[in-house]
Amino acid sequence: MKKTTTILSLLLVIILTSCSGSDGRDGVDGLDAEYSKVIEVTGIDYVYDDANNEWFTQNPIPFDGVEVLEGDAVLVYLADGSVTASDGEPTELWKLMPITFFDANGEFQYEFNHTFENVELNIVGNFDLSTLNNAAVSNQTVRIVIIPTEYAENFNGDFSNYNEVMSALELNESDVQILQ
Repeated sequence: MKKTTTILSLLLVIILTSCSGSDGRDGVDGLDAEYSKVIEVTGIDYVYDDANNEWFTQNPIPFDGVEVLEGDAVLVYLADGSVTASDGEPTELWKLMPITFFDANGEFQYEFNHTFENVELNIVGNFDLSTLNNAAVSNQTVRIVIIPTEYAENFNGDFSNYNEVMSALELNESDVQILQ
């Protein structure tokens, strides 16, 4: 009897584990999620706050149509002139914020704060910032790069190198959304 029960139990296990149905038809392919986003904002003018001795953007820059999640990297690059590339064409220089500059009065820094919805730009320093020249506080251009967590965690490059970041994300100039 013991042998019969063991054999029946073994057959039952084999029958139940070896049976499977078909996988079914494949579903409809969905759209790939938008992994990274680059937003360029031109014509940025800072407003001076005398009480706090800082310059700031009066209207934060929105992440229109882009979902920013906790853990996503938000990088802001300031346009800082241009150079001639190896192909002979001019190319913009982008510097990762925060950026510190030194002048005769002391040092000042372009920096940013962000939420899940927008970015605010500030200029802070260790002297009377109302004396900054107009070129430092008006008609600035920035690029905001939003990188999802999984890309940011696995990126082995240099975040301060805008072109390297764009290349790693497989983005080019046509992927940049221009806001004015």
